[in-house]
Amino acid sequence: MKKWLTGIVFMIMAMMVLTACGEDKAKETETPEKTDGAADPVVEVESDEYEEATIRLAYNLPQDHHISIGIEKFAEDVKEKSGGKIDMQVFPAGQLLSDKDMNQSLLTGGVEMGVNSSTLWSSTVPAMGIFDVPYVFNDYSAVGEAVGGEFGDKLRGAMEDKGAKVLIFADYGFVQFANNKLELKSPADFKGLKIRSIGDLPSELIKAYGASPVFMGGGEVYMALQRDTVDGATSGTTAMLQRKYDEVTKYLTINNYAYLEFLLTVNKEYWDKLPEKSQALITEAAQETEVWIRSQAEKEDADSAKALEEAGMQVYYVPEDELGEWKDAAAPVRDIFVDNAGDLGKELLDMVDDK
Repeated sequence: MKKWLTGIVFMIMAMMVLTACGEDKAKETETPEKTDGAADPVVEVESDEYEEATIRLAYNLPQDHHISIGIEKFAEDVKEKSGGKIDMQVFPAGQLLSDKDMNQSLLTGGVEMGVNSSTLWSSTVPAMGIFDVPYVFNDYSAVGEAVGGEFGDKLRGAMEDKGAKVLIFADYGFVQFANNKLELKSPADFKGLKIRSIGDLPSELIKAYGASPVFMGGGEVYMALQRDTVDGATSGTTAMLQRKYDEVTKYLTINNYAYLEFLLTVNKEYWDKLPEKSQALITEAAQETEVWIRSQAEKEDADSAKALEEAGMQVYYVPEDELGEWKDAAAPVRDIFVDNAGDLGKELLDMVDDK
């Protein structure tokens, strides 16, 4: 009995020792309590990967236009620098949307990105018609300075209020007149002509000069000129050359009455949902493209006017000392712009006039 009791006591003591050791071991593995009340720091590891996205980008200009070349390069850069994660699907030369349908599709999310003229955007943001006010801008550098500063910021803000974020102001160049009836040496020569217009204010200018405006998309003009549906058209010499105006018109008048911008815009709601990293990449690529396009505008205007002349068109350059007559006849258009664009339009005009 004594031996039996001794064995039981020994077993109990052994169990107590093992339990004590287990508790000590558990205490050693417990996380020490914070003495300063601070929580464990959260370390965020930034991923090198871009989130996948498919962005459709539509434009209507011919593919060899300098704006088109810049836009194609922009799309390539975004896709390449994102490692293919941001898939830019480009639809050139009106393959997806006409210029007349572009803005509505972009604002409603039918397409994510689009390139269209400031003239056509003026129906949504009347102040965008500033570029169509006759003889507002006199040289290429003045436009770049304007859109890169407060002037451009105000237009960008007005566009965002409508649901479109401007990524690029793409310099198209100066706008001229071509026709197949007579040499236009003064506003009086326009009387009785039917001239293709590109928007509301250009239509008002055509009427102020005594002609009848006919609005149509860029892709329709060649056939309209060929069939005498219109007698002439207003456009830049770059597009005139690429759309082969020399085959269907005889006369070209260079008077630099307006400086047209094309806007690369993105649906604002779609843009706001993109990750910041993707936004930063797209913004950087857009800024680089804008600078390149602006550097090409003056050269392309000069080269295309020369090419049209070499192709057989009679080119008349309005002398500087005769521009006063053209400006005086166009004065009513300025008042129409202010009436349509309100306080913002007046403010933009004042900013340009003060330069």
